[in-house]
Amino acid sequence: MNTARPLEVSVALCTHNGARFLREQVRSICLQTLPPVEIVLSDDASRDDSVEVVRATVAECAVERPGHPVALRVLKNATPLRVVKNFEQAISACTRELIALSDQDDVWVPDRLAQMVVRFQQDENLLLLHTDARLVDAGGNDLNQSLFHALEVTRSEVERIHGGSAFDVFLRRNLVTGATAVFRRSLLADALPLPVEWVHDEWLGIVASAVGRVDFLEQPLIDYRQHESNQIGARRDTFVEKIRKALASRGNTHVERAIKAELLLERLLQIGDRVSPEIIAKVRSKIEHQRFRAALPASRLARCIPIFREAMTGRYDKFGRGVRGVVRDLFESV
Repeated sequence: MNTARPLEVSVALCTHNGARFLREQVRSICLQTLPPVEIVLSDDASRDDSVEVVRATVAECAVERPGHPVALRVLKNATPLRVVKNFEQAISACTRELIALSDQDDVWVPDRLAQMVVRFQQDENLLLLHTDARLVDAGGNDLNQSLFHALEVTRSEVERIHGGSAFDVFLRRNLVTGATAVFRRSLLADALPLPVEWVHDEWLGIVASAVGRVDFLEQPLIDYRQHESNQIGARRDTFVEKIRKALASRGNTHVERAIKAELLLERLLQIGDRVSPEIIAKVRSKIEHQRFRAALPASRLARCIPIFREAMTGRYDKFGRGVRGVVRDLFESV
């Protein structure tokens, strides 16, 4: 039996005009069966009473559960930093061994932290842990769909992540949703500063998977609210929407993906020997693949042979959605 004290948790809560749902969110954090030690609130120039709602709710919970007070630290931005840098500010100010990310509109199940903290105590190599989530509407009503279902997570991806190959999965696509994630504070030494070209959660996930172990719990441990003000939501595309995307203009998509991969390579090279040569080689190959896709000619006919040759390398499967990516490159407009 593990008799060590539970690892302490900081919550990095970022807000921007989020007063509407914040009381329910903060209550679900403070009243955890294993509550966090502190909440670091980074408010990104809200024009509503977001900060006041958080202060009042933390105080309310302290009265309701006097034996487990949660400290609150507030950082207020006069000028918006926007999502990535606001989260960077919040997590940089966290002081405990584990950091849980929190959006401003979700609800945690009561034993979320208890379930996640014990996994970190059982595995000292575990660097980041995320979970599934139940999708709910603005009123908290069940949408009868999970986050992983919306993301079309495959059994192969599940097995590879559980088996220690999260980096290979994340190099294809991000599956880490920040609102479900907890990570060791030690990750910040490698992950900061967060590049604005990446979403904060996908960057933390892929860097963690390059230097340590990333895993996930298949249980939905938060209610992930979907509403009109979501900056990043989750919804499974219909068949018609997939066809529309396949025929749409690619714009700068592949150029931007190549830039992101180049930034990742630069950071991993800075980390040095703790990143394996195999991982470095995979990122270099990813960059080549994205550059190839970005340079495809406008003529659909002229793309056929190059795309066939690229498909034979296996890189559409390694770094994209396989056949779906091939079809998109054959038919999309430039």
